[in-house]
This record gives sequence, C-alpha cells and structure tokens, in this order.
Amino acid sequence: MGRNDVLAWVESPLQLLGAAEWAAAHRTTVPVAGRLTAQISETADELLARGARFGELEPYLGIPWNLLARHGHWLIGDGFSGQFRLAAGVLRPHRVTFLDDGALALSFADSLLGRRPYARPGVHERGLTTLVAPFAAEVVHRRAGARRAHLFTAFDLGADRVEALGDRGFGIRRHDFSWTRATAPAAPDLGRRIVLGSARPVDGRMPAADYIAWVTDAAAGGAVYLPHRRETAEQLAAVAAIPGVDILETRLPVELVLAGARQPLDIRTLPSSTTSTLPLVLAGTGSTVRTGTTPRRKAVA
Repeated sequence: MGRNDVLAWVESPLQLLGAAEWAAAHRTTVPVAGRLTAQISETADELLARGARFGELEPYLGIPWNLLARHGHWLIGDGFSGQFRLAAGVLRPHRVTFLDDGALALSFADSLLGRRPYARPGVHERGLTTLVAPFAAEVVHRRAGARRAHLFTAFDLGADRVEALGDRGFGIRRHDFSWTRATAPAAPDLGRRIVLGSARPVDGRMPAADYIAWVTDAAAGGAVYLPHRRETAEQLAAVAAIPGVDILETRLPVELVLAGARQPLDIRTLPSSTTSTLPLVLAGTGSTVRTGTTPRRKAVA
C-alpha cells in the first residue's frame, strides 16, 4: 500500500464533484471508486469532458476492498457510511480526507467533535454498523492527532467548529467550486425563474400534496423545474401537471448545470445543501437563492 497514494471513494454525484475540486486544488490525478449508479456514471462523463483530473474510474457495489488496500490516502464522500467505517476499522488508512456529503457536513463535523453520536442523523443504526463505529472513530482521531485527517468542504462550518477541529488536529480547507466555475460551458437558457426539485416526499419528510402546493407557489408565473435525482415518476408527473412548469431533466448535479450562468437567476428551493453550494457557484452573477417553506393549506369549512 502506498502511504500517500490517493483514492476517492464516492457514492453520489455531489461527492464526485468534490473529488474533482480536490484533485484540481491539489494538482493531482485521482483514481475514483464510484458506486455503480447511472447518475455517478453520467456525472463522471461530464466531469471528464470538462477536464477533471481523474485517473482510472472503477464502478463498484459494496466495499472496494482491493482498491482501498492499495491506497493509503482515502478521499471519503460519506463519512457516516457503515461501509466506510467497516473498511477503516479493518484497513486503517494512513491518511483520510472527508469530502462533502451535502448538508450533512455540519452534522459530521459535530460527530468528529463528540457533540453528537457518530451516526447519520435520523437513522436508527444496529448490527455491524454500530459495532464498528468506535473502531473507525479511533482510526480517524488517531490520524487527526498525527495531522493526517482533513476536511475539504464548501460549507461554512462556523468559527467554533473550525477552532475545535483544529485543536484536535484536523486540517480544514474550504473551496468555492472554483474549478467547476472555471471549466463550465455557458449554461443553457433556462429563463429567470428556476425551481429545484426535492426528494423530501420520497424520503417521507413532506406530504406529497404539500410539496405540489409549494412547487405551484414557487413556479407562479412560469419556471423551469430541475428534478432531484431521486424523484419518482409519480412525483414528476404531478409536477408536470402544474401550469407554467417546464421540466428539464439533466441528470447532473445542479451545481454543474448552473455553473456557466452569466445572467441573474431567481432560484427557489426547499432547505437543502444547494442553499450553501449555489451562492458559491453563482458568485458574481447577481443570482438569488430563496429557501421556501410549505404554503399553508386553507382549512376546509
């Protein structure tokens, strides 16, 4: 195992985008172990077309044991992953860098600080995942003590977290999607109003009727709707029936789709990681990102 040979292990398009930003920032070619999904494949193709410094891309299901064993520096997309925790406890990487897994970046930082359990928020864990968590945490904190654990993030962790993580040896480097912006072709003409789709109804965090009410309100006067990658066909059909909504299926992270925007955009979204990422991606364009809430439904008399 090369002690400093780097490998990115990613499970979502946003994590893969983080790996591309890390490779550009460090001027290093990075091989990638990517979860075997259509979205990962399509995002990888787009990133490579834009010049991402990726080496060999290996699709996988489960834990890529052989690849991990051959690389001493792991770029991890999902620090809460039970598979990562198992692999870290067994293989004990020489160096580890955590990329962003959406808005979970803040919860993960708090877990590293012992301010909350080392478990994904809202998920009841059991079995092997729970058993290996302390071993993985020990590996991560030992690497931090040796100045070999890092966070590479687009999120503002807050001065308190940054100081506390630094005191424990974690290195923190923020990025602002500079590579994404620099390599973006001109964005397609989407009009001014854009509504970002959400998987909240799919995840059971929002009633479908409330979601359709929110989209109807957000798209009033006409808008382009960019679906979330996990929306169901049923949900998209309901959105398509809303007057004035034009669905544009890109199958790419919205950060990639909008990075080449030159004109101000009015973006409507429910609370998600995009409220942190898109202001960075669209810096200098005069765009606004408005976080919506569910409209109150009128009481039936």
